[in-house]
Amino acid sequence: MTTAPLTWTELAALTDFQIDPVNGATNSQARLRLFGHSETEVRVTLYRDYHAWCPYCQKIWLWLEEKQIPYRIEKVTMFCYGEKEAWYKRVVPSGMLPAIALDGKIITESDDILIALEKVYGALQHSMTEAKVMPIRRLERTLFRAWCEWLCRPMVSIQQEQRLRSQFIEVMRSVESTLANTPSPYFLEEFGTADVIFTPYVERMNASLYYYKGYSLRESHPRMAAWFEAMETRPTYRGTQSDFHTHAHDLPPQMGGCYENGEPQMRINQARVDHGDWFGLPDVGYPEPANSRQEALHRVLKHRENIIKANPAEPEMIDLAMRCALTQMMTGAACPPPKDTDIALRYLRDRISVPRDMSIYAAKRLRSALESTAALVGDRQGEPIPTRHRRDQDPAKFRH
Repeated sequence: MTTAPLTWTELAALTDFQIDPVNGATNSQARLRLFGHSETEVRVTLYRDYHAWCPYCQKIWLWLEEKQIPYRIEKVTMFCYGEKEAWYKRVVPSGMLPAIALDGKIITESDDILIALEKVYGALQHSMTEAKVMPIRRLERTLFRAWCEWLCRPMVSIQQEQRLRSQFIEVMRSVESTLANTPSPYFLEEFGTADVIFTPYVERMNASLYYYKGYSLRESHPRMAAWFEAMETRPTYRGTQSDFHTHAHDLPPQMGGCYENGEPQMRINQARVDHGDWFGLPDVGYPEPANSRQEALHRVLKHRENIIKANPAEPEMIDLAMRCALTQMMTGAACPPPKDTDIALRYLRDRISVPRDMSIYAAKRLRSALESTAALVGDRQGEPIPTRHRRDQDPAKFRH
């Protein structure tokens, strides 16, 4: 059964999704977070990247959200997807991210930022320099190095690939052992600083190794899986959490390259991440919220003019094709788009970014609708996602 596309007005009537970006749950759209406090109490400004791709920014963001410290957010372009703003270079001449202004003093380097925040606001259960935390910090860096060695080194032989894989798994055994030594699913007796430190890169390891190496971190390590499950009970983490598609394609220009091993499982995994089915991927474990479609629709409605402007297709064509995809997403009925819009729809499918644009399940719903609608008129793919840079995601394209 097929149907005609709904108008934008008709689509708007199908969603009542809204958030309170200032006092509500953790979200990537906020420019001010108060947690019920007065704006006069704000002493911290967090400078983070526009797209929520920066792992060290996520670390500070998550810590501030957990502590519910009132703060402002200023968003800055990362070099991998655009030109650094001149105003930010005046604030931080190096252009480094993240940075904070604490009572007007600029602090960079994520660990230094957390230590400075602890001095003013207290630790998150345990301090950065506490004896319990230091070995976990060192373990995280050891795991990071093993991951980089495996992911970011071009494969020259099967023997090298196996050696680097084994090296990473050996460090993961130490991580599993550390997690097993606590009564909680977290790195210590309860959630705290140690978990914040581990969060950004294990999330990216989970995505990148699945995509480039055919290795499922979350499915291969039960203690790590339990840690992810515990993290996903926290609204703070859900609000900063990304998905496999976003990380698989935002990491190469940040890391200087991510190298696939060509194994059959890797090919299967890449096809799932790039083309679907996106449900069932081991990038999230909690149940899908009932309003994920409404969220996706709300976000497209809010930014549809810029989405249309950034798409390589003719505005009238992508406008109609988008309405077809959204109609299918909201009604379940197939809605054939105009001829030759398969490329335009898949271009959009490939540039949804989590959590920048929407939460993880909303993105899965929107990607699925775009893909199934595109498939009605063709199997052509959109312009390939760049790997040396991501200037296709330059935020300047989305400014009014």
